[in-house]
Amino acid sequence: MKFLLLVIGKTTSPALVRLIDDYVERIGHFLPFSIEELPELRNTKSLSQQQQKALEGKALLAKLKADDHIVLLDEHGRQFSSTGFADYIKKKQQLGGTGRIVFIIGGPYGFAPEVYERANDQLSLSQMTFSHQMIRLLFVEQLYRALTILNHLPYHHE
Repeated sequence: MKFLLLVIGKTTSPALVRLIDDYVERIGHFLPFSIEELPELRNTKSLSQQQQKALEGKALLAKLKADDHIVLLDEHGRQFSSTGFADYIKKKQQLGGTGRIVFIIGGPYGFAPEVYERANDQLSLSQMTFSHQMIRLLFVEQLYRALTILNHLPYHHE
């Protein structure tokens, strides 16, 4: 099973890019993982939030395959402890076969209704709000942590 993090826009902070790249490399020791960045919308001042979500949603949906398992990183999603997230990943790997599990971070206003309809799950990393660039780092760190838990490595401490 392949894992993909699909995001809107680039990470612009060099410090965040270095940290994210480090975790992506670490994750790659356990499973196929990549991040795909879709371009941010341009000239959005004349667009409403709903119009922006619709355009981003169209771009996101165009990147998905029919057999993808879609998990939205969304403030209204389920929350897990780190060990709970590890269990979630294990279950998805056992059920997933050779398809992809695609985690999606949307734009600044969230997701279009069509993206919510296509999603299989919604996951929240915290009740707090983080920037879209920071959440990328938090997600890859938690995915790495989950994989070390599943592989009984001494990264996570109870």
